[in-house]
Amino acid sequence: MLTIKVFSKKLIESEAQGLVFFTRPNEPILYEEDIKKDFFPGLKLLFEQQKQVGIVGETIVIPVTKNQKIIYLIFAGLGKPSMQKNLPLENFRRALGSVVRAAESRKISSLALSLPSPELFGVEIMHLAQTATIALRMASYHFDLYISDSDRKYFSPLEISFMEVSDVKTVQNGIDTGMIIGQAVNQTRYWIDLPPSVLTPPELADKAIDIAKQTGLKITVFGEEEINKMGMGGLAAVSSGSYQDCRFAILEYRTQKKDAPTIAFVGKGITFDSGGLSLKPSTAMETMKDDMSGAAAVISAMQAIANLKPNVNIIGLTPLAENLPSGSSAKPGDIVRFYNGKTAEIKNTDAEGRLILADALSYAVKHYKPDAIIDVATLTGACRHALGPFFTGMMSAHDELVVRLEKSARQTGDAVWRLPLTDDYKKAIKSTVADLCNTGNSNYNAGVITAACFLQAFVDDTPWVHLDIAGTAFDVPDISYYRPGATGAAVRLLIDLAMHWE
Repeated sequence: MLTIKVFSKKLIESEAQGLVFFTRPNEPILYEEDIKKDFFPGLKLLFEQQKQVGIVGETIVIPVTKNQKIIYLIFAGLGKPSMQKNLPLENFRRALGSVVRAAESRKISSLALSLPSPELFGVEIMHLAQTATIALRMASYHFDLYISDSDRKYFSPLEISFMEVSDVKTVQNGIDTGMIIGQAVNQTRYWIDLPPSVLTPPELADKAIDIAKQTGLKITVFGEEEINKMGMGGLAAVSSGSYQDCRFAILEYRTQKKDAPTIAFVGKGITFDSGGLSLKPSTAMETMKDDMSGAAAVISAMQAIANLKPNVNIIGLTPLAENLPSGSSAKPGDIVRFYNGKTAEIKNTDAEGRLILADALSYAVKHYKPDAIIDVATLTGACRHALGPFFTGMMSAHDELVVRLEKSARQTGDAVWRLPLTDDYKKAIKSTVADLCNTGNSNYNAGVITAACFLQAFVDDTPWVHLDIAGTAFDVPDISYYRPGATGAAVRLLIDLAMHWE
């Protein structure tokens, strides 16, 4: 279990096994003269030979002795601003991730660091401490539940010390908040990384129930029989090929503030997606346990929100199902009727996420009349092709809501990129036999946008943003605080949006 403690004394005086110094190109190093005098006289010469000093993500590790013990001096690059006045916060996150990786490889159990000046990043010290804590928790995560060989388990630092802290209370508040958010991100990753036969729709619904019991959130879970009676034809159709019953889980957080706005978070929860009768190729199916990433993000975000208590009402809605082929599966050519009465022709059973989200969005609009809706879904492979693994696709017709999400994205590291969403694309999802078709006409291409157009038909006039995390939810390369597997995409974003809605 990672712990973070706060101290006022100098970094150079710490008894930690590893001392971390943040560097920038051509900038002096904190305690440089002390390091050369007491630890490593050749520091300047070494840095002259190393061309990567201060570069983002690059670390230099020097083992030295102190009091007959080996300690490690770890120099982590923060980079330098280009056209911007401040350094991106993402540089700090990646530097911390690199520090954790360096510590793991050397089995360093304790680290000490002095937080850089928050002015470098244009933020307050509390937010910098929060950011550091989240990044350290994320970097320390490793899914090793099924690894029996202890030599293959990562050795993560267990104790971190923030040194030279003058405002202990403020920094501690940032750490406490960061611990809650980091735990929510890692919990999401853990659920996604679990085998799909372990984390089934009923099991994920039970996770939501457990969270409600722990936090006092209101919980409602509908079973398959109720879902059919309620007329949720999309969710029922997708689940029809599996022996695992579908679920529709709703968590509610209510603030004490009067007349507070209500925001709905809706997460796609396909715990395994084979494509149904429109079967995926085997290689495309290998990672499809991640198709519940949106639901996992929403449920974990709700847990953090319950603990952080923002001044806004948040409703988390998660339709949960498996998409499998069998004699009872939905078939291409079927027509389903959704909760709001609209119908859709199913031309491809692998375009299932929009079918379950349509019912959830309709339910949110009717029963909660939210001031805004944000849905999160691993919806289209087209989004990964369009944006790659580093940006979540964002689509909306509501500019003010988009601005809110873009601000939260910059603060949290859950990067988003807006794609167009205009009426021109709506023609692509028209059906000759139903209101809509669940796949876009190939003449229009733009699969990520036409999928969003389908969802837009179920939000009425409610301000709404669609986040497609198909590229960012799993196996994101080259980011030091991630590992192969789940990333917890959108958790930080949703929590920040709730906390700073006013």
